Amino acid sequence: MTDPFATAAAALATDAPAAERLARGLVARFPGDPRPRLILASALRRQDAAEAALAILADLARAFPRAARTRYELGLALGMTGRPMEAATQLDAAVRLDPSLAEAWEALADAAFAIGDYAREATARAALARRIGGDPVLAPLAEMVTLGEFDTAESRLRAHLLTRPNDAEALRLLAACYVAARAFDDAETLLRHALAIDPTLTRARFDLAHTLFARQQAEAALVALAPLEAADPGNAAYANLRAGCLALLGDDHGAEVLHRDLAARYPANARIAVNHGHALRTSGQRDGAIAAYRRALTLDPRNGEAWWSLANLKVGALTSADEAAMRALLADTALPEADRMRVSYALARRLEDDAQAEESFAFYSRGAAIARRRAAAVIDHRAHAERVRRFFTAEAFAARAGWGVDDAAPIFIVGLPRSGSTLVEQILASHPAIEGTMELPYMGAIAARVGDDWAALTGDDARALGEEYLARAAIHRRMGRPHFIDKMPNNFRHIGLIRLILPRATIIDVRRAPMAACFSCFKQLFAEGQDYSYDLDDLGQYYRHYLTIMRHMAKVQPGAVHRVIYEDLVDSTEAEVRRLIAAVGLTFDPACLRFFDNRRAVRTVSSEQVRQPIYRSGVDHWTMFAPWLAPLRRALGDAVDGWRT
Repeated sequence: MTDPFATAAAALATDAPAAERLARGLVARFPGDPRPRLILASALRRQDAAEAALAILADLARAFPRAARTRYELGLALGMTGRPMEAATQLDAAVRLDPSLAEAWEALADAAFAIGDYAREATARAALARRIGGDPVLAPLAEMVTLGEFDTAESRLRAHLLTRPNDAEALRLLAACYVAARAFDDAETLLRHALAIDPTLTRARFDLAHTLFARQQAEAALVALAPLEAADPGNAAYANLRAGCLALLGDDHGAEVLHRDLAARYPANARIAVNHGHALRTSGQRDGAIAAYRRALTLDPRNGEAWWSLANLKVGALTSADEAAMRALLADTALPEADRMRVSYALARRLEDDAQAEESFAFYSRGAAIARRRAAAVIDHRAHAERVRRFFTAEAFAARAGWGVDDAAPIFIVGLPRSGSTLVEQILASHPAIEGTMELPYMGAIAARVGDDWAALTGDDARALGEEYLARAAIHRRMGRPHFIDKMPNNFRHIGLIRLILPRATIIDVRRAPMAACFSCFKQLFAEGQDYSYDLDDLGQYYRHYLTIMRHMAKVQPGAVHRVIYEDLVDSTEAEVRRLIAAVGLTFDPACLRFFDNRRAVRTVSSEQVRQPIYRSGVDHWTMFAPWLAPLRRALGDAVDGWRT
């Protein structure tokens, strides 16, 4: 005989209205049995009648407080009615009562994400990982990866794959370890292999999209992401990744729309509020960005990224009350290291604005010490500079005359960060023949692939690399102007390669006095890279190697690089701007002097500074900190005085 309760429950998955009809009949026949009422509540919830479901579920939870399924359904209904905190509480109860209830763990992870409770979300996702396909070998490894224990997990996953090389899930987990180590090429290889074995492995496809994004291959990431979005269009992780890809491709409006939608859908998630603030800042909506960062701090007063984002606007957004709050946070020994780092920088900026130089420097140093510990090993820039000097000689260039792509469109702006490169970019992008893009990753990626094996390049290779760069940059050229800007300061390391593959490109070296440039880098917490900037000695050495390369290129390729001295640009703006425009081969346009009226998106930390006229107050600002910069001066050596040539 068919069990009517089982029949009604089975209908929930495919036909909620039918399940509702069956459940109502069973409630009438068995008024004292809780099962049909639970089925009825679930059927109502699945038909978006969550309020009606809540009335039933609240009674059931009071009558049967140890019923895990009831707590699970109650949590889902509360979430649907805009009560995420209560939803998380009920889902917590459900998994405590029945730890094997995988769907409750998944719902708890989603609820925790909605309220920005990242620790609870991680716990829930680790519990889900333990239940991965019922595999007793992979389950603990999946949990390790979820909890960030990558080193231990990697060795065990390698051993596992020796005996089961086609285990797609194990390949995915090992790829996650590689991503954590920033070995993106290896991660991509593993993920593509996993998907070749099991094309239905959704998480592997998402991980592939994320890995491609991390490699700054946004177009490829969007291709990988597309089928996932089609199958689950409301997925917040997919939307967030799409927003990141759009931003990387220069579609700032599209990115901001997605972040705005996520902020509306998850108003209790502080990280989403911060991301929306970043998008608003990029598009020039400063007040909106401040409001978003403030909202994040209301949700999570310990959110270091929100504190640093406010400080990093460089518009005096932090108050004396903020200072007191940040001091209290830093006195809390339980504050996570990443948040401690960011709050230290933010408090230092607040103290700097208040002219409290000694204490400001102390907090910058504390933040930098944490950043340095967390950074990768600093590259041996001296050795790289020496290799550049040995290979890129006048004779080497003469032997390769005529190589590359004959295209004058690219304008490379190079130098040190915080030296005025964003200002020069904004001036150039105000010319009607020049399009401003962003810090394009493509030359760095090409250079990484070539390595220092420049001698192995052929003329055909040089042309192919130049064409590759132009093709990848093309998506950022939305205005159809003859020239476009690639403002990636670190490209000074690749000037020799640029001259081989794009010999007609304009290269502009924006140079600032070393004490000012280096200290400005030291007090900047960069999103990534620039690992040399968190130690004064490393900074001084880096500046010297930068000068070595620039001086060498000026010697072997006279006139190939146009130098802009930041201090001269501040003091003699029109004359320097006219020289700059002439260096690109264009006629001067008065709009270049009113660059601050240009409403284009600016993605760097100087975004607010270049939206106002040039001011001189920042030129010698570093002198306020001079008593504590002796290590930097020693590391710079003779570059302190001889930096202009």
